[in-house]
Amino acid sequence: MAASQVHLVRHGEVHNPDGILYGRMPGFHLSELGRSMAQTAADDLVARRRPVAAVIASPLQRTQESASPIATVYGRPIETDARLIEPANHFEGKVMSDALRNPLNWPWLVNPLRPSWGEAYRSIEERMLAAIHAAFDRVERIPVSSGESGAAADLGADAVLVSHQLPIWIAHLSVAGERFAHDPRTRRCSLSSITTFERRGGQLVEVGYADPAFALSDASTDVGAV
Repeated sequence: MAASQVHLVRHGEVHNPDGILYGRMPGFHLSELGRSMAQTAADDLVARRRPVAAVIASPLQRTQESASPIATVYGRPIETDARLIEPANHFEGKVMSDALRNPLNWPWLVNPLRPSWGEAYRSIEERMLAAIHAAFDRVERIPVSSGESGAAADLGADAVLVSHQLPIWIAHLSVAGERFAHDPRTRRCSLSSITTFERRGGQLVEVGYADPAFALSDASTDVGAV
């Protein structure tokens, strides 16, 4: 069978009428549109006709809810891995356009290479790569049945990890060997997008990116992370 894959799925649109940077704040759930987006990710994965042995999500509500349709279609429980969580951020709970005009916040912007306003990019990289490798270590050992007999034909299945924009983007940059400092507006990590990796010779290789909720994106709002 084909090599095992790990799919990093971003959550769908969040109900955020005040337009704040919600970060790790509790109580931020998917909007109606966000639930539709999450379903498009599940549908896209099913259409690939690959076995999925594990569905793992960040502990935050929006990722747990985004994982739900995926877990349902594959008949898997939603597991939780704190390493997939949104990074901590000084601007959490604020409207970014207002916060950036306040001189009291300017010292938090002095070092975009780290970045100075939140968790270091290297820290995000370490925990995300650890979570991805742990998922590979697990699913590559799982017997996968095929054919009418249901016999175990091969080892290896896929895992789906539901996370957040910046952690997924940092994983992408790390695997691609690119620098971490970037303009958040340039990230290729849309709501309910799917970034797929394989592990070859112990090294992660990005093998695909899909944006199944693209048709819904024009009606969406995406301002909750930086």
